[in-house]
Amino acid sequence: MPTTVNAVGAHEAGKPLTPVTIQRRDVGPHDVQLDILYCGICHSDMNFVDGSFGPLPVSPLVPGHEIVGRVIETGSAVTRHQVGDLVGIGCMANSCRECENCRAGQEQYCLGGHTLVFGSPDPAEPGAHTQGGYSEAIVAPEDFVVRVPETLDAAAAPLLCAGITVYAPLKRFAAGPGTRVAVVGLGGLGHLGVKMAKAMGAEVTVLSRSDSKRDAAAALGADHYAATGDGTAFTELTNTFDLILNTVSAPISLADYLGLLRLRGTMISVGVTTQPMPLDLFPLLQNGRSYAGSLFGGIAETQEMLDFAAEHKVTADIELIGAHDINTAYARINASDVRYRFVIDGSTFKGLTA
Repeated sequence: MPTTVNAVGAHEAGKPLTPVTIQRRDVGPHDVQLDILYCGICHSDMNFVDGSFGPLPVSPLVPGHEIVGRVIETGSAVTRHQVGDLVGIGCMANSCRECENCRAGQEQYCLGGHTLVFGSPDPAEPGAHTQGGYSEAIVAPEDFVVRVPETLDAAAAPLLCAGITVYAPLKRFAAGPGTRVAVVGLGGLGHLGVKMAKAMGAEVTVLSRSDSKRDAAAALGADHYAATGDGTAFTELTNTFDLILNTVSAPISLADYLGLLRLRGTMISVGVTTQPMPLDLFPLLQNGRSYAGSLFGGIAETQEMLDFAAEHKVTADIELIGAHDINTAYARINASDVRYRFVIDGSTFKGLTA
Protein backbone atom coordinates (compact mmCIF):
# COMPACT_ATOMS: atom_id res chain seq x y z
CA MET A 1 0.00 0.00 0.00
CA PRO A 2 1.22 3.55 -0.72
CA THR A 3 2.46 5.45 2.33
CA THR A 4 0.93 8.75 3.46
CA VAL A 5 3.54 11.25 4.62
CA ASN A 6 3.55 14.79 5.94
CA ALA A 7 5.05 17.44 3.68
CA VAL A 8 5.08 21.15 2.87
CA GLY A 9 3.88 22.18 -0.57
CA ALA A 10 2.46 24.86 -2.83
CA HIS A 11 -1.17 24.82 -4.00
CA GLU A 12 -0.84 27.91 -6.16
CA ALA A 13 2.11 29.74 -7.71
CA GLY A 14 3.09 32.86 -5.81
CA LYS A 15 1.34 31.80 -2.60
CA PRO A 16 2.93 30.68 0.69
CA LEU A 17 3.67 26.99 1.18
CA THR A 18 1.46 25.09 3.60
CA PRO A 19 1.47 21.68 5.33
CA VAL A 20 0.05 18.92 3.11
CA THR A 21 -0.09 15.13 3.03
CA ILE A 22 1.04 13.18 -0.02
CA GLN A 23 1.17 9.56 -1.06
CA ARG A 24 4.48 7.81 -1.62
CA ARG A 25 4.27 4.85 -3.97
CA ASP A 26 4.99 1.28 -2.98
CA VAL A 27 8.65 0.29 -2.96
CA GLY A 28 9.29 -1.54 -6.22
CA PRO A 29 11.94 -4.22 -6.81
CA HIS A 30 14.62 -1.64 -7.73
CA ASP A 31 13.51 1.12 -5.33
CA VAL A 32 14.67 2.31 -1.94
CA GLN A 33 12.67 4.27 0.61
CA LEU A 34 14.37 6.98 2.67
CA ASP A 35 13.46 8.51 5.98
CA ILE A 36 14.42 12.11 5.19
CA LEU A 37 16.85 13.58 7.70
CA TYR A 38 17.66 16.83 5.90
CA CYS A 39 16.58 18.70 2.79
CA GLY A 40 18.30 21.80 1.45
CA ILE A 41 16.46 24.79 0.01
CA CYS A 42 17.62 25.72 -3.48
CA HIS A 43 16.77 28.94 -5.32
CA SER A 44 15.22 26.87 -8.11
CA ASP A 45 12.71 25.49 -5.57
CA MET A 46 11.57 29.08 -5.21
CA ASN A 47 11.45 29.58 -8.98
CA PHE A 48 8.90 26.78 -9.23
CA VAL A 49 6.86 28.03 -6.29
CA ASP A 50 6.76 31.70 -7.27
CA GLY A 51 5.79 30.96 -10.88
CA SER A 52 9.07 32.04 -12.50
CA PHE A 53 9.15 28.69 -14.31
CA GLY A 54 5.46 28.88 -15.22
CA PRO A 55 2.31 27.39 -13.68
CA LEU A 56 2.72 24.66 -11.08
CA PRO A 57 3.03 21.30 -12.85
CA VAL A 58 0.86 19.72 -10.14
CA SER A 59 -1.04 20.92 -7.07
CA PRO A 60 0.05 20.56 -4.41
CA LEU A 61 3.70 20.69 -5.47
CA VAL A 62 6.25 19.58 -2.86
CA PRO A 63 9.69 21.03 -3.69
CA GLY A 64 13.11 19.91 -2.51
CA HIS A 65 15.94 18.18 -4.38
CA GLU A 66 18.83 18.24 -1.90
CA ILE A 67 17.87 15.23 0.18
CA VAL A 68 19.84 13.29 2.79
CA GLY A 69 18.24 10.36 4.56
CA ARG A 70 18.51 6.84 5.93
CA VAL A 71 17.36 3.84 3.92
CA ILE A 72 14.40 2.27 5.71
CA GLU A 73 13.27 -0.19 3.02
CA THR A 74 14.76 -1.75 -0.11
CA GLY A 75 13.19 -3.54 -3.02
CA SER A 76 13.80 -7.22 -3.65
CA ALA A 77 16.32 -6.57 -6.46
CA VAL A 78 18.27 -3.71 -4.85
CA THR A 79 22.04 -4.30 -4.66
CA ARG A 80 23.56 -0.83 -4.17
CA HIS A 81 22.06 0.15 -0.80
CA GLN A 82 21.06 -1.48 2.47
CA VAL A 83 18.67 -0.55 5.27
CA GLY A 84 20.46 1.90 7.54
CA ASP A 85 22.70 3.43 4.87
CA LEU A 86 23.12 7.21 4.83
CA VAL A 87 22.24 8.24 1.29
CA GLY A 88 21.24 11.21 -0.81
CA ILE A 89 19.03 12.17 -3.73
CA GLY A 90 19.78 15.20 -5.87
CA CYS A 91 18.01 16.84 -8.78
CA MET A 92 17.03 13.73 -10.73
CA ALA A 93 14.78 10.79 -9.96
CA ASN A 94 15.13 8.98 -13.29
CA SER A 95 16.18 9.15 -16.94
CA CYS A 96 15.84 6.93 -20.00
CA ARG A 97 19.19 5.25 -19.16
CA GLU A 98 19.51 4.17 -22.81
CA CYS A 99 20.52 7.24 -24.87
CA GLU A 100 24.14 8.07 -25.57
CA ASN A 101 24.21 10.78 -22.92
CA CYS A 102 22.84 8.49 -20.21
CA ARG A 103 25.28 5.76 -21.22
CA ALA A 104 28.07 8.32 -20.88
CA GLY A 105 27.03 8.97 -17.26
CA GLN A 106 25.48 12.34 -18.11
CA GLU A 107 21.88 11.60 -17.16
CA GLN A 108 21.18 15.29 -16.65
CA TYR A 109 21.42 15.66 -20.43
CA CYS A 110 19.18 12.67 -21.16
CA LEU A 111 17.97 12.98 -24.75
CA GLY A 112 14.57 11.71 -23.68
CA GLY A 113 14.42 14.20 -20.82
CA HIS A 114 15.42 13.41 -17.25
CA THR A 115 12.83 13.09 -14.48
CA LEU A 116 13.18 15.76 -11.82
CA VAL A 117 12.82 14.81 -8.16
CA PHE A 118 9.76 17.04 -8.03
CA GLY A 119 7.35 18.34 -10.63
CA SER A 120 7.97 15.78 -13.40
CA PRO A 121 5.61 13.10 -14.70
CA ASP A 122 6.68 9.98 -12.79
CA PRO A 123 7.54 7.03 -15.07
CA ALA A 124 7.24 4.73 -12.07
CA GLU A 125 3.67 5.85 -11.37
CA PRO A 126 1.78 6.73 -14.59
CA GLY A 127 -0.54 9.70 -14.13
CA ALA A 128 1.32 11.02 -11.11
CA HIS A 129 4.05 13.65 -10.69
CA THR A 130 7.18 13.34 -8.61
CA GLN A 131 7.16 15.10 -5.24
CA GLY A 132 10.29 16.36 -3.53
CA GLY A 133 12.12 16.39 -0.26
CA TYR A 134 10.12 18.84 1.84
CA SER A 135 8.58 15.72 3.39
CA GLU A 136 9.07 12.86 5.83
CA ALA A 137 10.04 10.16 3.36
CA ILE A 138 10.63 9.48 -0.32
CA VAL A 139 10.83 6.47 -2.66
CA ALA A 140 13.32 6.51 -5.56
CA PRO A 141 15.10 4.12 -7.93
CA GLU A 142 18.31 2.83 -6.38
CA ASP A 143 20.35 3.98 -9.40
CA PHE A 144 19.50 7.61 -8.60
CA VAL A 145 20.41 7.35 -4.92
CA VAL A 146 24.00 8.05 -3.90
CA ARG A 147 26.00 7.09 -0.83
CA VAL A 148 26.68 9.97 1.60
CA PRO A 149 29.89 9.69 3.64
CA GLU A 150 28.96 9.72 7.32
CA THR A 151 31.32 12.64 7.99
CA LEU A 152 29.19 15.02 5.90
CA ASP A 153 25.80 14.73 7.66
CA ALA A 154 23.47 17.78 7.39
CA ALA A 155 25.99 19.88 5.52
CA ALA A 156 25.88 17.33 2.69
CA ALA A 157 22.35 18.27 1.63
CA PRO A 158 23.26 21.35 -0.47
CA LEU A 159 26.12 19.40 -2.05
CA LEU A 160 23.54 17.30 -3.88
CA CYS A 161 22.60 20.27 -6.07
CA ALA A 162 24.83 23.27 -5.39
CA GLY A 163 27.90 21.11 -4.80
CA ILE A 164 27.65 19.08 -7.99
CA THR A 165 26.61 22.17 -9.96
CA VAL A 166 29.99 23.80 -9.29
CA TYR A 167 32.11 20.63 -9.08
CA ALA A 168 31.14 19.26 -12.49
CA PRO A 169 32.27 22.25 -14.62
CA LEU A 170 35.38 22.86 -12.50
CA LYS A 171 36.41 19.26 -13.10
CA ARG A 172 35.40 19.31 -16.77
CA PHE A 173 37.54 22.37 -17.47
CA ALA A 174 40.48 21.09 -15.41
CA ALA A 175 40.58 23.49 -12.46
CA GLY A 176 43.66 22.61 -10.44
CA PRO A 177 47.23 23.58 -9.61
CA GLY A 178 48.48 26.28 -11.94
CA THR A 179 45.02 27.48 -12.98
CA ARG A 180 43.44 30.78 -12.09
CA VAL A 181 39.71 30.53 -11.36
CA ALA A 182 37.32 33.44 -10.83
CA VAL A 183 34.00 32.83 -9.09
CA VAL A 184 31.32 35.41 -9.89
CA GLY A 185 28.97 35.83 -6.94
CA LEU A 186 29.31 34.64 -3.34
CA GLY A 187 25.97 33.05 -2.51
CA GLY A 188 24.82 29.46 -2.16
CA LEU A 189 26.56 28.34 -5.35
CA GLY A 190 29.47 30.76 -5.20
CA HIS A 191 30.67 29.87 -1.71
CA LEU A 192 30.86 26.21 -2.72
CA GLY A 193 32.56 27.19 -5.97
CA VAL A 194 35.32 28.84 -3.94
CA LYS A 195 35.69 25.83 -1.66
CA MET A 196 35.70 23.27 -4.48
CA ALA A 197 38.16 25.20 -6.65
CA LYS A 198 40.52 25.68 -3.70
CA ALA A 199 40.30 21.99 -2.82
CA MET A 200 41.26 21.18 -6.42
CA GLY A 201 44.36 23.33 -6.03
CA ALA A 202 43.39 26.38 -8.10
CA GLU A 203 44.20 30.01 -7.36
CA VAL A 204 40.77 31.54 -6.67
CA THR A 205 39.47 35.08 -7.03
CA VAL A 206 35.95 36.14 -6.02
CA LEU A 207 34.27 38.76 -8.20
CA SER A 208 31.37 40.59 -6.57
CA ARG A 209 29.73 43.94 -7.26
CA SER A 210 30.65 45.62 -3.97
CA ASP A 211 33.40 45.30 -1.39
CA SER A 212 30.98 44.01 1.26
CA LYS A 213 31.88 40.34 0.89
CA ARG A 214 35.66 40.67 0.87
CA ASP A 215 36.14 39.33 4.41
CA ALA A 216 33.66 36.50 3.81
CA ALA A 217 35.52 35.46 0.65
CA ALA A 218 38.82 35.37 2.53
CA ALA A 219 37.25 33.28 5.29
CA LEU A 220 36.14 30.74 2.66
CA GLY A 221 39.70 30.46 1.36
CA ALA A 222 39.68 32.79 -1.66
CA ASP A 223 43.14 34.07 -2.60
CA HIS A 224 41.91 37.35 -4.08
CA TYR A 225 38.82 39.54 -4.26
CA ALA A 226 37.73 42.23 -6.69
CA ALA A 227 34.71 44.53 -6.56
CA THR A 228 33.31 45.01 -10.06
CA GLY A 229 30.68 47.67 -9.41
CA ASP A 230 32.65 50.69 -10.65
CA GLY A 231 34.07 48.88 -13.69
CA THR A 232 37.76 49.40 -12.94
CA ALA A 233 38.29 45.71 -12.14
CA PHE A 234 37.42 44.78 -15.72
CA THR A 235 40.40 46.84 -16.91
CA GLU A 236 42.79 45.79 -14.17
CA LEU A 237 42.04 42.06 -14.56
CA THR A 238 41.99 41.81 -18.37
CA ASN A 239 43.52 38.51 -19.57
CA THR A 240 43.85 37.11 -16.03
CA PHE A 241 41.77 33.93 -15.62
CA ASP A 242 41.75 30.45 -17.11
CA LEU A 243 38.21 29.79 -15.89
CA ILE A 244 35.35 32.01 -14.79
CA LEU A 245 32.49 30.31 -12.96
CA ASN A 246 29.38 32.50 -13.07
CA THR A 247 27.08 31.54 -10.19
CA VAL A 248 24.69 34.50 -10.11
CA SER A 249 21.01 34.16 -11.01
CA ALA A 250 20.69 37.52 -12.74
CA PRO A 251 21.83 39.00 -16.05
CA ILE A 252 25.41 40.25 -16.22
CA SER A 253 27.51 41.88 -18.95
CA LEU A 254 29.06 38.83 -20.57
CA ALA A 255 31.43 40.95 -22.68
CA ASP A 256 32.99 42.48 -19.56
CA TYR A 257 33.64 39.10 -17.96
CA LEU A 258 34.80 37.37 -21.14
CA GLY A 259 37.50 40.03 -21.44
CA LEU A 260 39.01 38.75 -18.20
CA LEU A 261 39.89 35.37 -19.74
CA ARG A 262 43.40 34.41 -20.76
CA LEU A 263 44.29 32.58 -23.97
CA ARG A 264 41.63 29.91 -24.66
CA GLY A 265 40.03 30.56 -21.31
CA THR A 266 36.45 29.52 -20.62
CA MET A 267 33.54 31.15 -18.84
CA ILE A 268 30.86 28.79 -17.53
CA SER A 269 27.41 29.87 -16.34
CA VAL A 270 25.64 27.71 -13.76
CA GLY A 271 23.28 30.26 -12.19
CA VAL A 272 19.75 30.16 -13.60
CA THR A 273 18.15 33.35 -14.88
CA THR A 274 14.92 33.60 -16.85
CA GLN A 275 16.09 36.85 -18.47
CA PRO A 276 18.16 36.97 -21.69
CA MET A 277 21.81 38.02 -21.74
CA PRO A 278 23.25 39.39 -25.02
CA LEU A 279 26.40 37.64 -26.21
CA ASP A 280 28.82 39.56 -28.46
CA LEU A 281 31.04 37.23 -30.48
CA PHE A 282 34.03 39.60 -30.63
CA PRO A 283 35.26 38.93 -27.03
CA LEU A 284 35.12 35.20 -27.84
CA LEU A 285 37.17 35.58 -31.01
CA GLN A 286 39.83 37.47 -29.12
CA ASN A 287 42.15 35.05 -27.32
CA GLY A 288 40.12 32.08 -28.60
CA ARG A 289 37.84 32.27 -25.57
CA SER A 290 34.82 30.02 -24.94
CA TYR A 291 31.48 30.43 -23.21
CA ALA A 292 29.71 27.35 -21.83
CA GLY A 293 26.81 26.29 -19.67
CA SER A 294 26.59 23.41 -17.24
CA LEU A 295 23.60 21.68 -15.62
CA PHE A 296 24.34 19.95 -12.28
CA GLY A 297 25.97 16.53 -12.95
CA GLY A 298 25.45 12.83 -13.59
CA ILE A 299 24.91 10.25 -10.87
CA ALA A 300 28.42 8.75 -10.89
CA GLU A 301 29.86 12.26 -10.95
CA THR A 302 27.69 13.21 -7.96
CA GLN A 303 29.04 10.23 -6.02
CA GLU A 304 32.58 11.27 -6.99
CA MET A 305 31.87 14.80 -5.78
CA LEU A 306 30.59 13.61 -2.39
CA ASP A 307 33.67 11.42 -1.91
CA PHE A 308 35.89 14.35 -2.91
CA ALA A 309 34.06 16.65 -0.49
CA ALA A 310 34.49 14.19 2.36
CA GLU A 311 38.20 13.70 1.60
CA HIS A 312 38.90 17.44 1.39
CA LYS A 313 36.46 18.45 4.13
CA VAL A 314 34.35 20.59 1.78
CA THR A 315 30.93 21.31 3.28
CA ALA A 316 28.26 23.90 2.72
CA ASP A 317 27.84 26.66 5.28
CA ILE A 318 24.26 26.11 6.42
CA GLU A 319 21.53 27.37 8.73
CA LEU A 320 19.35 24.55 10.01
CA ILE A 321 15.62 25.35 10.16
CA GLY A 322 12.33 23.62 10.87
CA ALA A 323 9.56 22.86 8.40
CA HIS A 324 7.49 25.73 9.81
CA ASP A 325 10.29 28.16 8.86
CA ILE A 326 10.30 27.50 5.09
CA ASN A 327 8.28 30.56 4.04
CA THR A 328 10.46 32.79 6.22
CA ALA A 329 13.56 31.20 4.68
CA TYR A 330 12.24 31.97 1.18
CA ALA A 331 11.77 35.60 2.15
CA ARG A 332 15.24 35.78 3.63
CA ILE A 333 16.79 34.26 0.49
CA ASN A 334 15.05 36.91 -1.60
CA ALA A 335 16.54 39.51 0.76
CA SER A 336 20.03 37.92 0.47
CA ASP A 337 19.87 37.22 4.21
CA VAL A 338 21.53 33.80 4.46
CA ARG A 339 25.09 32.51 4.62
CA TYR A 340 24.85 30.45 2.62
CA ARG A 341 22.20 27.73 2.44
CA PHE A 342 19.13 26.80 4.45
CA VAL A 343 18.67 23.12 5.33
CA ILE A 344 15.39 21.78 6.71
CA ASP A 345 15.51 19.35 9.63
CA GLY A 346 13.49 16.39 8.34
CA SER A 347 12.28 15.40 11.79
CA THR A 348 10.15 18.58 11.92
CA PHE A 349 7.84 17.31 9.16
CA LYS A 350 6.56 14.58 11.47
CA GLY A 351 4.57 16.92 13.67
CA LEU A 352 2.90 18.91 10.90
CA THR A 353 -0.87 19.01 10.54
CA ALA A 354 -2.30 19.54 7.06
